[in-house]
Amino acid sequence: MPSSSPASVLDLAPVVPVVVLDDPADAVPLARALVAGGLPVIEVTLRTPAALDAVRAIAGAVPEAVVGAGTVITPGQVTESVAAGARFLVTPGWTDVLLAAMRASGVPFLPGVSTTSEVVALLERGVREMKFFPAQAAGGTAYLKSLAGPLPQARFCPTGGIGPDNAPEYLALPNVGCVGGSWMIPADAVAARDWGRVERLARAAVALSAGATCR
Repeated sequence: MPSSSPASVLDLAPVVPVVVLDDPADAVPLARALVAGGLPVIEVTLRTPAALDAVRAIAGAVPEAVVGAGTVITPGQVTESVAAGARFLVTPGWTDVLLAAMRASGVPFLPGVSTTSEVVALLERGVREMKFFPAQAAGGTAYLKSLAGPLPQARFCPTGGIGPDNAPEYLALPNVGCVGGSWMIPADAVAARDWGRVERLARAAVALSAGATCR
């Protein structure tokens, strides 16, 4: 277990960049741009063959970043991600087998949920911090508001369909600790290696979250 793993992913930063990389050579400069812009928590999704190398590169070269692995769906990916240096894990959904593997990994994790029954099932298993995905398609802020009354102990990182226009609405909810999104890392900026633009967009993301503090 990495000794510097965070106790709670939800409390580290209001916005978590969700990164998809095709070239691991882009990982370090991208991470440095995000950190410089005020977004040190970075979720690298396991959607490309470059993902684990990207996690490994960021963990080794950008110590001020808190890098995690997303789109984790198998116990094997749990093991590989932690071995590569991931300091937290995020899943789009969960099973008992996957949950057991994440518990055994020793790093914090956010299992994905989109229904009330899934939230209750995780609470029953002692898990209170979750990813709400796909946030907009699954009901958005109205759904999360509805959950806050009967299930106030559950806290969420909504991801999916979130951008600068609606992120403040999510962040203002009492049961939301942070949001995940990729609007600050547009594909054309990454392709052009325009890290200055990424840093500027990261700063803007931090600024828009500053006014949504009524949690």
